[in-house]
Amino acid sequence: MRALAAGIATGALTAFWGAAAMADELIGQPTDKAIGMVAGVTPLKKDAIFFHNMILLPIITLITVFVAVLLLICIFRFNKKANPVPAKWSHNTPLEIVWTLVPVLILVVIAVFSFRLLFEYHDMPKPYMTVKATGYQWYWGYEYPDQKIPEFVSNILPEDKAKAAGVPYKLATTAPLVVPVNQTVQILTTGADVIHAWAVPSFGVIMDAVPGRVNSTWFKVDRIGTYYGSCRELCGVDHAFMPIEVKVVSQADFDAWVAAKKPAAPAATPTANAAAAGAPNTPAAAAPAPGAATAVPANQNNPAAPAPASKPAAAAAAKP
Repeated sequence: MRALAAGIATGALTAFWGAAAMADELIGQPTDKAIGMVAGVTPLKKDAIFFHNMILLPIITLITVFVAVLLLICIFRFNKKANPVPAKWSHNTPLEIVWTLVPVLILVVIAVFSFRLLFEYHDMPKPYMTVKATGYQWYWGYEYPDQKIPEFVSNILPEDKAKAAGVPYKLATTAPLVVPVNQTVQILTTGADVIHAWAVPSFGVIMDAVPGRVNSTWFKVDRIGTYYGSCRELCGVDHAFMPIEVKVVSQADFDAWVAAKKPAAPAATPTANAAAAGAPNTPAAAAPAPGAATAVPANQNNPAAPAPASKPAAAAAAKP
């Protein structure tokens, strides 16, 4: 039913504004000359579009038309020319009751759907994975604690490289966030210096990144693709140059990306391998014989200084 209603609303908007404006809408990024909200790829965004198109938009349209009609009636029917003798009454109790109760009922209807959507944003399913997004001046850092991937930096892709790759400049990044399709992803946001905000319009998600605080939001994308966003707080002179790029891939591609992204394990030394196998790789150093002299090591603070010569063992033994 909700999908049917959303389809009817979209069809009405298309017929009103013209099919050409919405014919070539891009998914995951802004579309030139398009109207309406960006197409949603998560349950949160789709429900937000339904709330806007099917609840708020009709209500505010009816209110606007009603107020405009009242204004026109007052202008043309109750002007000085049409009513040279003004009316003497100043109150109408039934009318005052109506224009007090009707707005209250309208707000109650809006509140029911609004609270339902707000609860959905806070009712996160059990997440498949967690990503920590840290806002810096002026770039994003991403860390995957579940996959043991340390933080990596995501900068804006330079204009020449963006044009060569055929991706939108000021939206594409050097290292996008990669997540699997049809999986619940929890985003933990924080700021390293000033307040930033992590936002992706196609996901219907925006969350402040505040220094000294960790905020949480979530999304679950239902289709593979690349989706763009940006910082939504005025965080400084290069605020417009810290975009967000999220690549949603299949589970197999995500597993391969995680395997390639994990830091390589340090190589074991031959001595450690030999010790683990229980067979020494090199003979143990023999303990010095009683009375034998040992060489004094070189000056550790000045390795270039020669070590003092050791005394012969025989001379040491002959000395009384």
